[in-house]
Amino acid sequence: MPQRDLDRFIAGFRRFQRNYFCHDHNLFESLREGQAPRALVIACSDSRVDPAHLTDCNPGDLFVIRNVANLVPPYGPDANFHGVSAAIEYAVTCLDVEHIIVLGHACCGGIHSLMQQAEGQGEFIGPWMGIARRARMQVLESLPHATPEVQERACEQAALLVSLENLLTFPWIAKRVEEGTLALHGWFFDMEKGKLLRYDGDEDSFVELVTACA
Repeated sequence: MPQRDLDRFIAGFRRFQRNYFCHDHNLFESLREGQAPRALVIACSDSRVDPAHLTDCNPGDLFVIRNVANLVPPYGPDANFHGVSAAIEYAVTCLDVEHIIVLGHACCGGIHSLMQQAEGQGEFIGPWMGIARRARMQVLESLPHATPEVQERACEQAALLVSLENLLTFPWIAKRVEEGTLALHGWFFDMEKGKLLRYDGDEDSFVELVTACA
């Protein structure tokens, strides 16, 4: 990595320090005492879809998990490492978040890989994307003659729903949802048009939450 890239990041931290840390000292003073985010956001690692930036949130507002294609594995306590599940457990059982937002997005590289049958590529990416394999099959069955681009957009949203369904396999999530103390949301950022969609369970479709730019 060229040094100029690192210099840009360091300069960015100085701007953060000047414009936020020093300017809003009371906020960071309170954050030193602990965090109390009201929402957990499960988003993609894609550099174009930073959830804090997209929602214009302050430090401390969101507890964020990011991974390839914003996927949630099904509940499965065993001897393996479960970074995503551990973070979800912490947000729900320790921080008592009131909302979980699975934030998907258009033009997702992970979903592109899945739809191109590249699941076996890499040591970790292929098995990870296998979480959304049934979303791929659903799209191929329902849209067999659609263009690859249309199929990928559909799979991005179908995979988001797989993650929502998998969240309910965690007993302490299902319990809180049933009690009404926790709500699950599926949001989709259409980065091609600059709008935000939400999943409407009653309509079984994604509807506009924030319209496209004028």
